[in-house]
Amino acid sequence: MSAKGGAKKIVIVRKKKVHGGGHHGGSWKVAYADFVTAMMAFFMVMWILGMDENLRKAIEGYFSNPVGYKKGYSAGVSPISVGTSPGKVQQPSVKLIVRNFETKRFKGVADRISHKLEGAEQLLGGRIKVEIVVTQDGLRIELIETGSGITFFSPGSAVMKPKAAIALDLIAAELGELRNPIIVEGHTDASPMNVAPGYSNWELSADRANAARRVLEAAGIPRERIVGVRGMADRDLRNRDDPTSPENRRISIFLPFSDTVREPMDTPADTLVKTAAI
Repeated sequence: MSAKGGAKKIVIVRKKKVHGGGHHGGSWKVAYADFVTAMMAFFMVMWILGMDENLRKAIEGYFSNPVGYKKGYSAGVSPISVGTSPGKVQQPSVKLIVRNFETKRFKGVADRISHKLEGAEQLLGGRIKVEIVVTQDGLRIELIETGSGITFFSPGSAVMKPKAAIALDLIAAELGELRNPIIVEGHTDASPMNVAPGYSNWELSADRANAARRVLEAAGIPRERIVGVRGMADRDLRNRDDPTSPENRRISIFLPFSDTVREPMDTPADTLVKTAAI
């Protein structure tokens, strides 16, 4: 260094630490988050209290079995859909929520019944054709005679054969997982009856439906779930081109959707058909 210039000046900068919010720090954020969470919980409770009973049951089903519920909706259809329009939020349709939930359950039951019957070929020792269809009104299961497989009843008889009863037992085990009411129908072909005077296909089909009902109840289906037993005779032919065809002889089990208040017309819409030939 030169004698003229003297020593260089050393500049020391001191940084002062500033504590935001004084002694409060960030604790206000925690309190605010708790407040927002509490408000959200409050509004959720108020929303649930204002729901329809069926909607509450659908939500209860999710929290009772979230894994199965999520699997049922893995296809991307949300059980709770809220329609929106500019500046307006519409309340979700209770009927749509319940219908979507039950449709998924019906399809799951249809798959399990089909797999069970396919795996019971050795037990049954013959072939049984079962068709399972989800319609716009509910789940329909039909045990259909083919002429080459197992027959459910002897001609003119309402006494169910053992192998047909075994098939109904397997079906009843899966229906026991549902809560929907059950309607049992008996169908005959158009062949005339010669069993006894006054005993027609009407009586025969009703007696066969009652025989199926008794098997279902013995297999564990609660009596109060069976709300109807119908004898359809030959008035709802499966094969209209051949009224005496064996496939017109069948037992039908129908489970309507829980929101169906009218008499089900059972019109297929976006149907799921599962056919198992055992």
